[in-house]
Amino acid sequence: MTIRHKAIALCFFALLVSGCSSNYVIATKEGQMLLTKNKPALDKDTGLLSYLDEDGQWRQINNEIVSQIVQR
Repeated sequence: MTIRHKAIALCFFALLVSGCSSNYVIATKEGQMLLTKNKPALDKDTGLLSYLDEDGQWRQINNEIVSQIVQR
């Protein structure tokens, strides 16, 4: 395999892996838009929605103030 073929294979793999993550937008009733790096998960016991924000920090928000969650 030549260096060119390896570079093409590496680029293809990078695109494939980056396409596996799904970003979501959480819209709150106050009009705030929260961008996430993963699918938000609801904890039914506490009523909190957990997500990974764009900076890589785990955040939680009260599900009662969420108006909509959309995959982008």
